[in-house]
Amino acid sequence: MRASSASRPHPLMTPQNKKSGKRWAPCITKKLRRSELPPSNGFLIIEANGGLNQQRISICDAVAVASLLNATLVTPAFHLNSVWRDSSKFGDIFDEDHFIGSLRKYIRVVKELPEDAFVNFDHNISMIPNMRTKAFSSESYYLQKVLPKLLELGAVRIAPFSNRLAHSVPSNIQALRCFANYEALRFSEPIRMLGTNMVDRMIKMSSLTGGKYISVHLRFEEDMLAFSCCIYDGGWRESIEMENARERSWRGKFHRPGRVINPEANRRNGKCPLTPLEVGMMLQGMGFDNTTSLYVASGKIYNAEKYMTPLRQLFPLLQTKDTLASPEELAQFKTGSTGLHGLSAERRVCNDSRKQLSSFSDRHRRYLYGGNAKTIKPDKRKLVALFDNPNIRWDRFKRQMQDIHRHSESKGFGVRKPNGSISIYTLPMPDCMCQRAEP
Repeated sequence: MRASSASRPHPLMTPQNKKSGKRWAPCITKKLRRSELPPSNGFLIIEANGGLNQQRISICDAVAVASLLNATLVTPAFHLNSVWRDSSKFGDIFDEDHFIGSLRKYIRVVKELPEDAFVNFDHNISMIPNMRTKAFSSESYYLQKVLPKLLELGAVRIAPFSNRLAHSVPSNIQALRCFANYEALRFSEPIRMLGTNMVDRMIKMSSLTGGKYISVHLRFEEDMLAFSCCIYDGGWRESIEMENARERSWRGKFHRPGRVINPEANRRNGKCPLTPLEVGMMLQGMGFDNTTSLYVASGKIYNAEKYMTPLRQLFPLLQTKDTLASPEELAQFKTGSTGLHGLSAERRVCNDSRKQLSSFSDRHRRYLYGGNAKTIKPDKRKLVALFDNPNIRWDRFKRQMQDIHRHSESKGFGVRKPNGSISIYTLPMPDCMCQRAEP
């Protein structure tokens, strides 16, 4: 590996693979309808469940539903999940005043249910009827089922609310959903300030590569490994820890009748997170040598001392939020990483088979970088076949990795298909962006 890296060009120094004559740019405000808001039909209360990405989608979908119903949206509450165990409120993660102010021309948003409305439900949020909606419910469902209840009672609640609105909605509602996601919803000021400082420090510390760096989202936390049902060292300690994690977070889900767990098949099908060493070998094969500054974004790595040591040996210029920020800076947050995953880099590599946080980051990168995600998304099925081949030579492995890198660059652009199977949260084009000719 060391010998093969002597003369190859550094991937961060190579030009982007761009399609000439085409440029995507934000144009949400041109698609929004502005008119005086009619009297509100009542209050919409939703509970955003899941991790950061799911919560963000829930919030933006709630904005769209509030517009459909002509309802006043109460800033969403977050469900205290047994996996993430994060008790943050809306204002802890997002800039609540900016959110409310940005949307004032399109929908009404309040921080809490007003007293005169709350008293009708004995000051008990659970007394407000919970409209349990199906996933990806249509516009007609909300107008035919939820609106009558809203008009009758003056307030409705929908919990949980993750993925409760269809991808395909009227264009003006879609534009509002875009606006909520890409303009109205931003991180709180403390998170933005620390994020900016961390990026500045990362660039300064990466001077050996001209101030450029690559960020990697490992997704090698205990809950991720437990959910994937994969086997790593195969020892009894790992087995017990994974079983305890699954039972603690999902309570019997993996022992239901008919549930078959096949770790080998999971790995062959690319459903297992790569180990930090495998990620490091992949990057080395692509041409990122030991002078590359590497920012690792993740939660608490499982058995970090064992699994992170090989990655640090391959990339000695490795940084994390804990090395870039002081304990005092991180102490202000209830969780050590909430909201900090929005940090950017020249390239990003994701090791996330569930594609939740990956999608959250990539869609904003597309929005900021003219439609290009600039993200390396390797085919893990192909990678596993290479890693598990005991006879593969390094030169062949390197060629395969460089092909993956080129493929990621050439596929960086993407447009939503007309069938509506992909959301604006994954691909903002064309609903949230417009195509313009290059000057």
